Amino acid sequence: MTLSGKAAIAGIGATEFSKESGRSELRLAAEACLDALRDAGLSPADVDGLVTFSADASSEIAVQRELGIPGLRFYSRVDYGGGAACGTVAHAAMAVATGQADVVVCYRAFNERSGHRFGQATASGRADSTGLEFSWHLPYGFATPAAWVAMQARRYMHEYGATSEDFGRVAVAMRRHAATNPKAWFHGRPITLEEHQASRWIVDPLHLLDCCQESDGGVALVVTSAERARDLPRPPVLINAAAQGTGPDQMMMFGYYRGDLAALPAIGNVGADLWRRSGLTPADVQTAILYDHFTPFVLLQLEELGFCGRGEAGDFIRDGGIEIDGRLPVNPNGGQLGEAYIHGMNGIAEGVRQVRGSSVNQVPDVRNVLVTAGTGVPTSGLILSAA
Repeated sequence: MTLSGKAAIAGIGATEFSKESGRSELRLAAEACLDALRDAGLSPADVDGLVTFSADASSEIAVQRELGIPGLRFYSRVDYGGGAACGTVAHAAMAVATGQADVVVCYRAFNERSGHRFGQATASGRADSTGLEFSWHLPYGFATPAAWVAMQARRYMHEYGATSEDFGRVAVAMRRHAATNPKAWFHGRPITLEEHQASRWIVDPLHLLDCCQESDGGVALVVTSAERARDLPRPPVLINAAAQGTGPDQMMMFGYYRGDLAALPAIGNVGADLWRRSGLTPADVQTAILYDHFTPFVLLQLEELGFCGRGEAGDFIRDGGIEIDGRLPVNPNGGQLGEAYIHGMNGIAEGVRQVRGSSVNQVPDVRNVLVTAGTGVPTSGLILSAA
């Protein structure tokens, strides 16, 4: 069974993106869900499914109560941090396509700046297999996502001659896109490559401006059948393909025991599935929403997904390939570096806007958008298409 054409995103919603929301994560989740339902022309009484991240602090039944949903027929959680983003839509689409639910809301809400900050070093006391994985490196101070990405970024630089300036050009492009997006935290605040290079070191070779921001906020998406979506107010955005995947010897956001450290095999596997299931190729995509928690992994994703050859992403970016008017506009909303870090869910919402033709930074003639979730971790991806 294929999902292609069976389910669609009918509504998107979000809170404002801030550094201190001043309210609970549960309230943020409820606000985002209600906003998405209004956008879809539906009410809580229409909802019979909820999907979120395993990391979300607001349980499905708590959100059900806050929204006034009479009952749930389907609920699900997806693990592995930001790698879950597109997986939530995949789960919702499967539920709709198989009749497990009629209307499923996917949500993610957190106070990631004013509350728990994911980028901080913490000791893992987990008495499970993930705790075992962390035990190999946490005792040596190798304890933050920035450090884990820096290790792979340095190897990529060694293998292919990429430079810190190449990473910086990603940050500059994302901030340029955010500067014209009124919803973005960095609206009106572009940066130059010189400013990127002058920003303080976090972990060599990562500067501060290579790292995504920390945000408070919530985002929600309404998934229903393509048939039902056609009768709703907004143009339906078809879930053409959805995939989840891991790589060989996969671990949690690092894979230092496999062969090639200058690669992201999990996203490569997800990309291969997306192309196969959709029948599309990279040439059929007008814009891509790539998970930009750290700039180096944007380069690796371009290669893993087939938009350029291995080791060629630096040239692709130097030539303006990821700009709004480039060969592959990337993150027209500004991404997580420029708009907000909501674990990739705001990127899916931007993908929907691009297909609808309603983005503030609209790419011309968008028919297909590729969206990725967190990289380095077990991950997921989507191809969203016009009906």
